[in-house]
Amino acid sequence: MYNTSVLEHFLNPRNVGCIPDADGIGIIGDPNCGDYLKIYIRVQEGKLIDVKFEISGCPAAIATSSILTELAKGKTVEEALRITDLDIIKALGGLPDPKIHCSNLGAEALHKAIEDYLAKRPKQKALQNTKKD
Repeated sequence: MYNTSVLEHFLNPRNVGCIPDADGIGIIGDPNCGDYLKIYIRVQEGKLIDVKFEISGCPAAIATSSILTELAKGKTVEEALRITDLDIIKALGGLPDPKIHCSNLGAEALHKAIEDYLAKRPKQKALQNTKKD
């Protein structure tokens, strides 16, 4: 049912865990009734230098989250915002049709994490300016 790339990312997921004091966090799903994904990002000089995830979901959801972190890491914020569900599926070499919806969690959660980061930036700059005074 799953190709070797999907199985590899399911059995050996990359970048699992949280980032303490993450610059942005994106959450999608409901932990009480189905797939749930939480993406953490660390941004430095406009690039995602670290991306981690926590998930409750099926093998396909775990695999798509794992490959997403690899796709996003090292990208600029603008490049990461352009990652789509289709990019995730292609990077894994495809998913069975009944499991394609699992890739929908990743890109949306990443985009929410970036939106969270961007929303916090004016506050962070204000704090940095206050510390300089």
